[in-house]
Parts: sequence; C-alpha cells; structure tokens
Amino acid sequence: MAATAAIAGLGLTDVGKVYGRSATDFAAEAVRLAVADAGLAITDLDGLLVSPGTKGSPKLSLQKVLGLRDLRLLSEIHALGASPAAMIAAAAQAINSGEATAIACVFADAPLREKGSSREVFGTQRALPTGFASYHLGIGAITPNLFYAMAARRHFETYGTTSEQLGAIAVGQRGWAAHNPIAQFTKPITLADHQSSPLIADPLHLLDCCLVSNGGAAVIVTSAERARELAQPPVDILGWGQAHPGQIMRQGSNFGLRTGAAVAGPAALRMAGVSVADVDLLELYDSYTFTVLVTLEDYGFCAKGEGGAFVADGKLGPDGSLPCNTGGGQLSSYYLTGFTPIVEAVVQGRGQAGARQVDKKDVIMVSGSGGVLEHHATLVLSGAGR
Repeated sequence: MAATAAIAGLGLTDVGKVYGRSATDFAAEAVRLAVADAGLAITDLDGLLVSPGTKGSPKLSLQKVLGLRDLRLLSEIHALGASPAAMIAAAAQAINSGEATAIACVFADAPLREKGSSREVFGTQRALPTGFASYHLGIGAITPNLFYAMAARRHFETYGTTSEQLGAIAVGQRGWAAHNPIAQFTKPITLADHQSSPLIADPLHLLDCCLVSNGGAAVIVTSAERARELAQPPVDILGWGQAHPGQIMRQGSNFGLRTGAAVAGPAALRMAGVSVADVDLLELYDSYTFTVLVTLEDYGFCAKGEGGAFVADGKLGPDGSLPCNTGGGQLSSYYLTGFTPIVEAVVQGRGQAGARQVDKKDVIMVSGSGGVLEHHATLVLSGAGR
C-alpha cells in the first residue's frame, strides 16, 4: 500500500517527575514542539485532536490556548491507552479525505504530585463506583494492578506461562532503556532482580508494572507528499485498526486469553499489505509485561499460549531477533499511555535513535491498549525514507 498520510512532526516535553505544571501546559508545549519540529508554523494547523489524561485535560479549549483559528477539524478522542493510535488513524483518514491538511494529535497528563504517589493516582483520587458496579471494592480490587494480575493468572493457569517468562520482557526492555537518554530507569536488571522485586499483585512483580509520569507528546499528521518537503524524514502511515471486545470480564469470556489485538492487528496489517513476517520493529503498549506477551500472541507472532516460550530467549531485547520497545517502553522509560510506543516508533522510523537505532525500519507495528485489555488500536508505520 502506498502511503497517503505521514507523521511529519514530533513533540515531546520533559517527562517523569516534572512538577508544577498542568496537563494543558504540557499539551500546548508538545504541540508547539511538534509544529516547530516539522518546520511549520502554528498557523499551518487546520486540525487538532486531543486525548485527555486522568483528570480530564487537555480539553477542546486547547485550541484557544494555542491561538488556533478557523480549524476544519477539532475533536476529543478518548479510548484510554488506545487513544493516541486511534487519533493518528482518524487524522490519516481526515488527510486522505481532504477534510484537513495538517493535524496535531496530542496527549498530556500530570497525575504525579510532588508529595503524592502512584497509589493516589490510580486509587483514591478517582471517583469510586457505587451500587452493583462496586462489587470488586469488597476484595480491594481498586487499582488496575489487581485486574491485570487476574488476567495474567488466567493465562498462567491455562497455558503454563511463568513469571520468569514475563521477567524476560522486563529485562529486555531495560536493556533498551540503557541507551535512551530520556528514560527514567536505565540501570540494567537481571531475571533475578525481576524475581526478587516486590509482588504487587500475584503474579505481577514491581518490575512487571509500568511507570507513572507527567508530560505530554504530540505528532503532526499531513499528506505523505507534503511530509517529504518538510524538515524531518517522514514516517508513513500504512495501516490501522481498532477493536473493542466489550464485557470481557464476564463469566465465560476470554478475559486474559484473547484481546482486541487479535482483530485490530490483522486489520492494520491487511490495510498495509504486509504480514507479521514483514515486521522489522515492534513498539507495543506495555502497561504490564503481560500486555506485551498477550499482544504478541494476538498479533500472530506466535501461537496462542506460546507467548511465554516465545519471549523467554530474550529475542525482544537489544541482542534479539525481534526488536521490541526499543526506548525502554512504559516499563523503564516513561508513561504517556499509547504515545510512549508512538514516540519511539517515530524516532526509530526517522533513524534518529542513536545508540539504540535498529537497522531495519521499513515496517513498524505499534499498539495501544486501553482499560483492562478492553480497547485496542494498531498502527503500521514505515520509516523507509523520502
């Protein structure tokens, strides 16, 4: 498939423990950085897609903060961790239809407080459900950790997957993070380190869980033809797909065994006219190591139930045969939901990743996962060059 839309600009603010700024502040900076990166002016934008963070910002009013006038496209897209990939797909469609010519897609969040904690971010700061919807509170299932642990445990019991196999994913991604100057954690870890890290929710250890970060990221989507005339090497958008399984935690469901990746991944590959055998590089949503494992299975890189054995030999790490999450991912680098893998995909696609740059980048598969494996979006990108 010949690309008709491309990512032409990338903006990333400082990320991590960056205090004293709002999500809107981060979002505005990210858009301005992305516009400048593309060699455009802010007035060149005629489209803006925003995805809100944990506290509901940024909002559509970001348009006014940026001083944008007469936009042809303005919308909020909210599918949790699947939002960034979904935004880019929507932007590509708008470019293809002629609805707009240069669209900024942005996510930002500021959940961390200087004296706060991740427990506050994912627990007490959120409004708790009432009535029957609150059934899980009685067993202390408040944070996503508990639900992902349930998913992982089901996979373990069904297929014989082990904690050590999940650990191989964490070790590999930390190996990549060691070469990423913006990663929050760069000290190498071993499988023994993974196994000795505290249990957060059995079977998930601390090193199975993603970071919590403040910051913002944005990209500029325009036509592939125009992108080739701008300041940066273009990253072409070849294909996309979404899937939203619905009530996946009900009795009799495939919760923990099959996700929306099984639909979204093949759809994106078909649109791009490629197969998993053509994929050079994976940038996968890694809220937990288990998310990576089940996505690999559902995308078809290995058979269902064989994900543990597939990753155990370290093939995802710097010395492996299938580069995955080459910036360290959400486990070791930073967490900006689905924008974390997208940022790294763009950097790799441009050939600007420095010491961690991969050799082949013609087909890059990117995933976004929202909720507790409830929403999925896939992109197939290419850094084949001008």
